[in-house]
Amino acid sequence: MTDGEWTLPDDLDAVREALIEWYEADHREFPWRRTDDPYAILVSEVMSQQTQLERVEEAWAAFLDRWPTTADLAAADRADVVGFWTAHSLGYNNRAKYLHEAARQVEEERGGEFPTTPDGLQELMGVGPYTANAVASFAFDAGEAVVDTNVKRVAYRAFDVPDDDGAFEAAANELMPEGRSRVWNNAIMELGGVACTKAPRCDEVGCPWREWCMAYASGDFTAPDVPTQPAFDGSRRQFRGRVIAALREYDELALDALGHRIRVDYAPDGEYGREWLVGLLADLEDDGLVDVEAGPDGERVARLRR
Repeated sequence: MTDGEWTLPDDLDAVREALIEWYEADHREFPWRRTDDPYAILVSEVMSQQTQLERVEEAWAAFLDRWPTTADLAAADRADVVGFWTAHSLGYNNRAKYLHEAARQVEEERGGEFPTTPDGLQELMGVGPYTANAVASFAFDAGEAVVDTNVKRVAYRAFDVPDDDGAFEAAANELMPEGRSRVWNNAIMELGGVACTKAPRCDEVGCPWREWCMAYASGDFTAPDVPTQPAFDGSRRQFRGRVIAALREYDELALDALGHRIRVDYAPDGEYGREWLVGLLADLEDDGLVDVEAGPDGERVARLRR
């Protein structure tokens, strides 16, 4: 499946299940992941904007202990809410004001009931598209794909999605299994938060997408929020990525056919010829990404490892 310059794997069901199984087997236990209360989730989302999650945990619990429902928050003195925000170093005080006003809207305009869709949630004060989608996903399992910095980094590295908001949104929604926004959005953000970090930890945490990931194949882990690595053009990292891309397209290729598809100056007996290609493929075999075997006519062929 393609859209412009980027391509998602054909076996999307396998991609999806691999990530969900990885997430459900082990993930960070933030308390807001154990509730579907839209108010508690909204508080966590607003607090998490530009604030480390570890610091949010204590503030989130204290906030809900003091104002456990939208009715409690709506009845509070706004100065007290802003004072709490400041005391816990949660960033811009306007967020506290907006959260207080959103609680008032829920109570006075909606009879204490939260909207359940992203469009409805955006009618609340200070709730933009990202926060509305997150609350719809995590509280009601009714959102679209969440696209934050972590998700962009994952999509850029794994599937060569260009640094374009429209492309990221399209790819994220294509990846997400229908009707599973709660677990999916938690899972893909977890992937970016603990595995596909700025300094990637692919093998250390057992990233479930290694077999499909273009960055893992090429060794180039640049991303929109990660400085470009030097001298990528012409590097082995670049040609490793081209090998994986070619084998995804053609399933298997004889060595010389593969060589001609990954570099214009390939010559079987030249400096960048069969010997160079065999060495490149050996690296990919060692990484568990490619197999090189004898074909029906005895000629060696390369294919992706399944």
